[in-house]
Amino acid sequence: MTKWFLFAVILFMSIDAKAQEYSLTFPVMPLHDPFILADQASKTYFLYTSNVPALTGEKRRGTMAYESKDLQHWSKPVVVFTPPDTFWAHDGAWAPEVHAYHGRWYLFTTLHNEANPIPQAAPVGHATYMRGTIIAVAQSPAGPFLPLKQDGPVPPADFMTLDGTLYIDHTQKPWMVYAHEWLQKGDGTMEAVPLTPDLSGASGPPIHLFKGSDAPWLNAEIVPSARSSVYITDGPELFRTKDNHLLMLWSSYEHAHDVTDAGSSYVETVARSRSGEIQGPWEQLEPLVRGDSGHGMLFHTFDGRLMLVLHHPFRNARGKIFEVSDRGDHLAIVRERIDLDGGAK
Repeated sequence: MTKWFLFAVILFMSIDAKAQEYSLTFPVMPLHDPFILADQASKTYFLYTSNVPALTGEKRRGTMAYESKDLQHWSKPVVVFTPPDTFWAHDGAWAPEVHAYHGRWYLFTTLHNEANPIPQAAPVGHATYMRGTIIAVAQSPAGPFLPLKQDGPVPPADFMTLDGTLYIDHTQKPWMVYAHEWLQKGDGTMEAVPLTPDLSGASGPPIHLFKGSDAPWLNAEIVPSARSSVYITDGPELFRTKDNHLLMLWSSYEHAHDVTDAGSSYVETVARSRSGEIQGPWEQLEPLVRGDSGHGMLFHTFDGRLMLVLHHPFRNARGKIFEVSDRGDHLAIVRERIDLDGGAK
C-alpha cells in the first residue's frame, strides 16, 4: 500500500512539473513575426520571436524560443541568440526563423544600426541606415546561434532590407529571399540573393522578383493623396505545393497608404511563380487572411497537417494558428485553430 501511494505521489509530482513547464498559451505570449519549427528528432515545436526582456531576463536585443509538445501549451521562452558585443548592429532582431540545412540549424533574423546611415535620399523622406538579415548557426534548434558573417548583413549593405528567408531551388542551390524596404524604395520590393553552399554569404548579385504595387487587390483600394503613398513588402516565405507550384507568402497592408496613416490593416497574401522557379515571373493571388493579421509562416505538424502561424493585431501582437489546405496551385484556409490559439481576437 505504501509503495503504491509513493508511486502515485511521484507520478502526480511529475505530471504537475510537466504542466508547469508548459504553462503558457497564445493569449499571454507576445508574438510579433512568429515562426514555428517542428523538430522531428525531439518531437518538439520551437516557436521563435524577438526577445522580450520581461519574459527572459535578458535585456539585449535577440531571439527567444518557446517550446511545446502539442502547439497549445508552451514553455517559458529562452534566449537563443544575441548579437556579439563587437557586431555591426545590435538593434532589431526582427522576424527570426530557423531552418535545418546539411545537419545544422540556421537562424535568419534582421538587425539594424541607426548610427550607420546609408547616404541616399529616401523617396518618402525617411532616414536610411544599415538594416538587413544575418545568418547564424547552431548545432541544435535550441541554440546558441553564432553569426557566420561578421561585417554586415547578407544582402548588399547599401540596401535597407528585412525579413530574409531561406529557399533551396531544384538544383539544391540556396537563396535568401528578402523584402527591400519601402523606406528606401517607396514601392517596396521582394528580391532574392544567391548564397554560398555553407550559407556564409552571398555568391552573386540579387535579383528582383516583384514590387508591392503589383498586387491588384491592393491597387484597387488606392485612395489619391497629396502626400506620397507607399507599398510595404514584409515577411516572405517560399512554399512548394503538391503539384510543384512555387508560392510565396508575404504581407502588406489592405491598401496603399500615406506614410502617416495608422489605420491601414495588415494582410497575409500569396504570390505564385508562373515558371515554378524563383526568377518568376510572379503573379499575385488573393489574400489568405485579412483583419490586421500578417507575417505568416507555414509548417507541418508531426501528424502531417499543414498549418499557418501569424500575428494579430500588428501592435501588441499575439499568435494565431490556421489549418491550411494545399490545393495544388494555391492555398486555402480550412479553419482557425481556436483550440490552439485561445481564440484571441
